[in-house]
Amino acid sequence: MEGNMKVAIMTDKMKMAFTERPIPQPKDDEVLVKIEYVGVCGSDLHYFESGAIGQNVVHPPFVLGHEAGGTVVELGSNVRNLKVGDRVALEPGKTCGHCEFCKTGRYNLCPDVIFFATPPVDGVFQEYVAHEADLCFKIPDNMDTMEAALIEPLAVGFHAARQGDAQLGQTAVVTGTGCIGLMSIMALKAMGVNRVIAVDVQQKRLEKALELGATDIINGKEQNTVDEVMRLTGGAGADLTIETAGTEITTRQAIHFAKRGSTIVLVGYSASGEETLPISLALDKELTFKTVFRYRHIYPLAIEAVSSGKVNLKGVVSNVWDFDDIENAMIQSVKDKANIVKSVIKIC
Repeated sequence: MEGNMKVAIMTDKMKMAFTERPIPQPKDDEVLVKIEYVGVCGSDLHYFESGAIGQNVVHPPFVLGHEAGGTVVELGSNVRNLKVGDRVALEPGKTCGHCEFCKTGRYNLCPDVIFFATPPVDGVFQEYVAHEADLCFKIPDNMDTMEAALIEPLAVGFHAARQGDAQLGQTAVVTGTGCIGLMSIMALKAMGVNRVIAVDVQQKRLEKALELGATDIINGKEQNTVDEVMRLTGGAGADLTIETAGTEITTRQAIHFAKRGSTIVLVGYSASGEETLPISLALDKELTFKTVFRYRHIYPLAIEAVSSGKVNLKGVVSNVWDFDDIENAMIQSVKDKANIVKSVIKIC
């Protein structure tokens, strides 16, 4: 396809602008996707607000966004698994395929991954993207491309639940009810966990957690989280904890309310990157700690969960913004985290 496309670029901290770039041409194993919706991730907001996440530093102009859904409009010469007109969810990380992690199926740990919106790789706040066909997953007729865009964060939730070996009959606690916390709640429910306790300090987000499947909520600002979990579990504690808040206090609480022999899955990143934890108590309880870095082999599972009605993806979305309003969308999403749970940008 010839011509130019509109691209939103981060020009500085808390600043966005538009530019035009040539529409990319798909390589032999790629497809050209017309992007229709892009979810705004917490990492996008962190880059936008701070200009960096750890050692990943934004050097403007930079394109944010990695949660994308759209329609295939052109095929590379070797593509056989898709056709023009297919609506797809884009998995944003292209791995090397040759390292020990790729060869053993743990491709999310590939050290040479090229991942949308991770500097210096541009993201998908643009009208068209050329992407590896094997990383574009067709969605069924009963889903739309907004849901396709949200498969990416849902994949994180399912990976967390899988890491914790979630199963029927457990009582799980999810600390933090931002987007990933809510996705984790829905993933747990879809995998058969019948009781999920949600913990946060923002009441509106807790109410959203109830709407999306949590059976109990704890407002950590008004209640003693450890005491409440123990009360709700009859003194037994949590069979599984998924920690998405990324704070030392919630991780410490998780160790205290975890049942002996249970698993804690750490998903949220702390601001400092370091936490001081009661390890002696964790040893006494023989707790298992698992961590999450993105996901692997999850997109087909996540798409099936949405298609079958087990997961209400659109229920997470609090705000849909027009592409032309993207700077305001980003600013408001940074400043009003109490009310804006999940923003989505409508590209076209």
